[in-house]
Parts: sequence; C-alpha cells; structure tokens
Amino acid sequence: MANYTLDPRNGSKRVYSPRMASAKKVAKAAKGSKPKAKPPSKAPPKSAPKPGGGRRSPDVADSDPTLFDPLTHGEVADALRTLTEDRRLSSMAKVGRYRVICTEPLVVKPPHWMAGHRLARVVAYDYATDRCVDACIDLDAGVVAHLELTKAQPMLSRDEEALAVSIAMTDERVRSKLTLGESPQSTMHYWGRTSDDVSYARRSAAVVFGRSDGHSTLVAIVDLLDNAVTQVVPAELF
Repeated sequence: MANYTLDPRNGSKRVYSPRMASAKKVAKAAKGSKPKAKPPSKAPPKSAPKPGGGRRSPDVADSDPTLFDPLTHGEVADALRTLTEDRRLSSMAKVGRYRVICTEPLVVKPPHWMAGHRLARVVAYDYATDRCVDACIDLDAGVVAHLELTKAQPMLSRDEEALAVSIAMTDERVRSKLTLGESPQSTMHYWGRTSDDVSYARRSAAVVFGRSDGHSTLVAIVDLLDNAVTQVVPAELF
C-alpha cells in the first residue's frame, strides 16, 4: 500500500513507498562511499652486510669428530710415502739416515683452507744433515701442506731409546762399572751444554742406570749418529 506525502514547495502529493526509500538509501550509500586505501606495508629494514660477502662463518661445533681419531697404519704409511717423495727431502730419502720421531693426527680450525681435511703431522730427524723435519701431510690431497726444516732437537723416539739402551749395555766401560742388581732406569734426550761437549752438536741420549730401590748410580751418554758411548759418569756428577 502506497502512502502520500506533500511537496513543501507546491503542496502537491507524492507517492511514498518504503521500498523506494530503502532503495534510495542504498544507492546514496553506494554513491557516497569510497574504498579505503590500504596502509603502506612496512618493509623490514635492510641489515648491514656481513663481513666476508655476507657468508656465515663456519662453526667449530660442526666439525667432523673423526678427524681427531688416531692415524691408522695405512694413513701413517701414506703420510711417510708422501713426505719422502717430496723433492725438498730427496736427499734424506736417498741416503736413508733418518728416523721418524712421531706421527699424529692434526686438526685445524676454520676458516683455514685445510679445515675439514684429514691431516697428519710427521716429525723426523735427518741424521745425515743433522736437522729436524716437521711436516703437515694432507692425506685427502696427498700433498705436503707444510714443511719446516730446523736445527731443533726433537724428543727421542721409542726406537732411539731402545737403541741407546742396547748400545750402552754392550759397552765394556759401562759393563765394568755396573754392579749386581743395577739396570737401566730411564733414557732421555741429552744435549751438551758447551761446544766442547760432543753431544753439543750431535744427537745423543743419556741412559741412567740404578738399583731396584730407585737409587741412580751411573749415566752413559750415547752418540746416536755413530752408535757409540761417548761418556760414562757417576750419577751424582751428571
């Protein structure tokens, strides 16, 4: 049912319908409303570039623990072969008067270029030239990564200790001074204090003899180059 309203301007009647009113309101609302603009998105601030091209530095905690394992017999053989085939040690390998002091695994930390490689440290003494050979062997690449030749005196190897004891035990001067119950107690590296001492410039070992109660009685100095006893002194004067 339609309703009538008066036009205030001329007093005429106008038809009024609730449907027409609601339609006008919807049209007016649609005409007057504007889409709201989206707020600009905030981009995260750019972080400063990291040193080294932005790459993450390697973590020591991510290293392979097997790199610390003892060297196998095969790895020791490979390390010695690689060392003796190096042209800088051709004379030592040719003459053959050298002794391996120790072989042990070596691990370097990042960012060193050898980090993560299986490495072996080899220390040898060249009797022909009286020099110490200290080398790092990269077992993965099969190369001598580092080589140092010095006049330093490394510790005695077990073979050198056994050799010094056998030389001292067969020397007549030593045997004549030993009494019943005296035997080798220890063997240590010996280096002469003055240039007058033969052991000052030659690789030598000191074999200490004593009784079973631990009291030292005699010291024999063994020249490992000539395999001979050079001095026999009482322990209290050594």
